[in-house]
Amino acid sequence: MKQFLKLFGAALLLTAFLAACGKTQQAQEQDQTSASAPAYSEAEVSAAFTKGACGTCHTIPGIQNANGMIGPNLTDAPAMAEEAIHEGGYSGSATTPVDFIKESITNPSVFVASKCPMGPCTAGVMPANFADTLSKDEVSAIVQYLEGLPANAFGANNASDTTSNTSSAAPAQNPTTGVDIVRDPADLPAPVGNREPQTVRVDLEATEVEGQLADGTTYTYWTFNNQIPAPMIRVRVGDTIEVHLKNNISSIMNHSIDLHAVTGPGGGAVMTQTKPGEETTFTAKMLNPGLYVYHCATPMIAQHISNGMYGMILVEPEGGLPPVDREFYVMQGEIYTSGAFGEQGHQGGDTTKLLNEDPEYFVFNGAVGALTSQKPLTAKTGETVRIFFGVGGPNFTSSFHVIGEIFDRVYDQASLTSSPLTDVQTTLVPSGGATMVEFKLDVPGRYLLVDHALARAERGLAGYLIVEGPENHEIYNGTETSGSGH
Repeated sequence: MKQFLKLFGAALLLTAFLAACGKTQQAQEQDQTSASAPAYSEAEVSAAFTKGACGTCHTIPGIQNANGMIGPNLTDAPAMAEEAIHEGGYSGSATTPVDFIKESITNPSVFVASKCPMGPCTAGVMPANFADTLSKDEVSAIVQYLEGLPANAFGANNASDTTSNTSSAAPAQNPTTGVDIVRDPADLPAPVGNREPQTVRVDLEATEVEGQLADGTTYTYWTFNNQIPAPMIRVRVGDTIEVHLKNNISSIMNHSIDLHAVTGPGGGAVMTQTKPGEETTFTAKMLNPGLYVYHCATPMIAQHISNGMYGMILVEPEGGLPPVDREFYVMQGEIYTSGAFGEQGHQGGDTTKLLNEDPEYFVFNGAVGALTSQKPLTAKTGETVRIFFGVGGPNFTSSFHVIGEIFDRVYDQASLTSSPLTDVQTTLVPSGGATMVEFKLDVPGRYLLVDHALARAERGLAGYLIVEGPENHEIYNGTETSGSGH
């Protein structure tokens, strides 16, 4: 067993490392050895590791936020490489550790492991788009840095712990701009109504985009269809969904989908571990009405979710839902950035914060200001509104509340076949869970959507419901004072 684990560790080192960092050039182009390569600055090395998303899966000493636990710890990559070359299970051409490390990036097929310690390796765990992710210099910078571990890790000469994963504090960045990833809360399908069951095709595409997280701050989101939350899927009980999941060719990671409404192993995840540039498909019959979360289920699952890969599927009961005047689609999530809340510039993810459940941001629909300054909910007095609310998470429960309103009906835990709770102030929604709330609007004004763990509002978690219409002094009357923040 000890011998097997050594071989497995070396093989997975190469498989996972190259997968996380991506193939960059053909092997024959990699003729520059570390001895002749230029010396790369800390900024250049860090940028290469960040671009390759290596820290997503690996612990790499001295590299900021490289605290991944899916792949092997690369603290002593040269020793692992040397051992693998001489163990007898290696089929590549490298004879030195530096060539071995380089080959793991340029020729991944040499290092594919068929067995993992707990059984057959899960297909598609690691990313598989190795074409031109990094430049030749970026590969050389990564190889050169790994060759010098552990002694030459950044920060090792200034700290007693040479395996520290945190380099010196990142310098302040200039403000950055990215694409709009916020889904309008009014963007959802029309009610199913009273129809017979049918087959419904669902097309989703996994993408990795630099999106606008806050004013002056961007983040590399992982999404379904470029928005957060992912598209709402709306069907009825008895329907069969035919899911087609594409993974954009530009993605670094593999992606998949687990729909909580699906009955079957993985909720679809075992059939949709999808490599960049490829497409997977499966079908499933909707047996249970309800409002369900779906999300990416590729390891590390919590990371894929926190980066934005979550949405909801509504399975309406036979005959459909009672009509209302307006419907909205809102989801809550957490974002674990390397920089502190409000820090500008492009922010990477921080695995340590994720594992410690210590987010910098709490958001509705993906970003700070998503449902306030950007795309607030709007309605008129006299209307009854319905909010489909879910929590992508991955870690925190929400105490969903609309300040100044009472929920007339709450479909607790998103059970649509149980009698709703009535006259509810705040409702708990767990991570990976949902609820459906309905209430009539009697008084105009601006109402705040919050998680009543209200400190989270200071980290971005707030939304507006703006209601227009005539005043109703019989219900609410007085003189407004300043300073309420509402």
